Amino acid sequence: MDLDTSVYTKRKSSVDAIVRANAEGPGLCAIILTFISYILIMATMPFSFCFCIKVVQEYERAVIFRLGRLLKGGAKGPGLFFVIPCIDSYRKIDLRTVSFDVPPQEILSKDSVTIAVDAVVYYRISEPLSSVCNVTDYSHSTRLLAATTLRNVLGTKNLAEILSERETISRNMQSSLDEATDPWGVKVERVEIKDVRLPVQLQRAMAAEAEAAREARAKVIAAEGEHRASRSLKEAAEVISQSPGALQLRYLQTLQTISAEKNSTILFPLPIDIISHMMKKK
Repeated sequence: MDLDTSVYTKRKSSVDAIVRANAEGPGLCAIILTFISYILIMATMPFSFCFCIKVVQEYERAVIFRLGRLLKGGAKGPGLFFVIPCIDSYRKIDLRTVSFDVPPQEILSKDSVTIAVDAVVYYRISEPLSSVCNVTDYSHSTRLLAATTLRNVLGTKNLAEILSERETISRNMQSSLDEATDPWGVKVERVEIKDVRLPVQLQRAMAAEAEAAREARAKVIAAEGEHRASRSLKEAAEVISQSPGALQLRYLQTLQTISAEKNSTILFPLPIDIISHMMKKK
């Protein structure tokens, strides 16, 4: 709420400054020229209406200057408005949202990693008078400021933060740009980071690191499986040792499994009694 109040105060003060600058009435020469222009318009009617009546669309506003001074009443439109040829000039301002690509910026992150980052900025004109009177070219100025803000914001972040906190960085850029462009009558609506390109050597190093981490996890998982399998085999051996007939059943089950395969297999049956006799000797 405090930020919105400060933005509104700055905008209002900017417009008030323009109005105060125009508070002084036109000089005698300007009055005479205006009077002569009105006489010429009336004398050439209705042909003069083709030059005096202008139209702006619903999404446009017209900022009119008369003999170099801003005309009272603010921006005109939408619809019809009246200008005096020869002494009036006007400029149309488009109020629709405009988007542009920020060129890729070579940025040195906080942890000394060089990356290339590009973004997209969406903005619109919220105050036509300020966009005409306070800045020469609001579009070009906003583009330059967006590139500078992108470099300044990302220069304070580590590589991991840039890759994982894109939304936070976008919001910070949007608030910084909106505050800086408010005196120009520009409202920055959204900032999005399109792409973060890393050097090839850094990509290879990160890929090798990720592969090594995956191999380490695979080895740990395999070791845990071997450990669990050995404990299961130990428990199975203890169960079989308690029942001599279980070993015979296990032997027959193994023979059935081998015979079910279509491979050429040679079996040398070994009586269970011999094995049990050898186990008793131990």
